[in-house]
Parts: sequence; structure tokens; C-alpha cells
Amino acid sequence: MTVLDSFSLKGKVALVTGGAGQYGRQIVAALAEAGAKTYIAARDRAKLETVAEEERARGYDVTARSLDLSQDASIEALHREIIEENGRCEVLVNNAVTRSATSGWHHDLVEYDKSLRVNASALFKITYLFGQTMRQHRNGSVINIGSMMGMVGVEMANYTGTDMNPDPSPIYFYEKGGMLNFTRWAASILGSDNVRVNCLSPGGFFNGQPEPFVAAYSARTQLGRMANATDLKGAIVFLASDASAYITGTNIPVDGGYTAK
Repeated sequence: MTVLDSFSLKGKVALVTGGAGQYGRQIVAALAEAGAKTYIAARDRAKLETVAEEERARGYDVTARSLDLSQDASIEALHREIIEENGRCEVLVNNAVTRSATSGWHHDLVEYDKSLRVNASALFKITYLFGQTMRQHRNGSVINIGSMMGMVGVEMANYTGTDMNPDPSPIYFYEKGGMLNFTRWAASILGSDNVRVNCLSPGGFFNGQPEPFVAAYSARTQLGRMANATDLKGAIVFLASDASAYITGTNIPVDGGYTAK
């Protein structure tokens, strides 16, 4: 195998939770372009079907499935369907995220619990189910999609001169920070069976934010810009493929150097 061959995902089966969002869309494209049979799953099946159709039109094997990460039965059903159809799943990308209790630091427990159920508890369960299958085959890569917000505190100065919400919540920072240590924990549990678990922590994605925010955020990075629609693709293929066969339990910031300052 040449070094370029080691990046190929031909013959592998991959699942991406979510897949229609800002980062999910490029994750799906990256896996499909590298040759993986790719499943995408979330509650909004219609959006995912559009993504799958676009990828199939480009000649890639992408299938949309329904998934409600707040429900045990839905997670179990998706795992069962993929394994029954393929006998295996070598790549799991935990990309889906829910947004609740995001405005301010004053929410009732039920609002925090709603977020934690999907962004923490469901993360544990789906990784366990697919991780057990990977262990049986002694081959697998789990990629958790974190955030640079799980590595640093909020930079309030970025919002100066904008009408963006200046009242941040701790929940997303808490969840993405916890994801980093869950990655290390799961890597420790699954590693003896040749299953790797790593995390990617993207930086801010340019999505038409106010110019003062873009300028302040970009100045905070070492590359001087926000992330675009392709920046995550190379890192995803690297961690999903045999090119990273001796890498596990790590976090790779894909943030233009934001967290390096």
C-alpha cells in the first residue's frame, strides 16, 4: 500500500449523524469522495434525502436514514439496520448536535437536560453500539466532531459592534469540552481491539456574520480567516482512513490557529 492508497475509504462503510449542516455537508462529501459507502442520519429525513441525492448525482454511494438521538429505540434501530445490510461499519462520525438552553445562564434543569440527552447521553450510546461492532471486526474509526469552544472560553470581544447575542450559555462549551475527554476515555476502552477514537475541533464557520464579528474573529486566528466549506474534508478522511492507523485518543483543532494563540 502506498501512502496515498492509505487514505482511500473504498470498501468501507461509514455513518455520519447529521450531515446537512455547515460542517456535516462537507463531512459527507469527504467520506463519499474517498470511496466510502456513506449513511447519513438525523430527524429531518427530507434535508438528508436532498444531500444524498446530490451525492448520488455526483456518482457516490450515500443513503439517508432517520435518527432521533433522544430516543434509545431510534439509535438501536439505525445500528441494527446498517449492520444487517452490511455486516459491519468501519467509520462512525458523531456530528449531530441539538441546540437548547443556548441563550444565557438562567435555564431550568429540563432545558439543560434536553441538550445533554442528545449531545452527551446519546453520544455515549451510539458510540457503544457501533464500537462493539467494530471490536468484533477489530477495525474501526470513531470521529467525534467537537468545537474550538470546547477548548477555550468565550471571547466576548468578538461580538463588539454587532447585534449578535452577547449572553452566552455554558452548555455548548461544557458539552464539547466533555467530548474531548470522552474521546480519550473511549479510545482507552476500544483501543485493544484496534478501534480508534479521535476528535476534530473545528473553528468558526463563515456564514454571513456581521463584518465586525468576522474581522475580530479572523484577527484572533493565525491564518486570518474563518472556516470555509472544504476546510474539514482532509482531516476527516485522514482520521477515517488507514493513514491514521496509529493515532487514537487525540484532538485535532481545525481552527486556523484560533486556539494556538
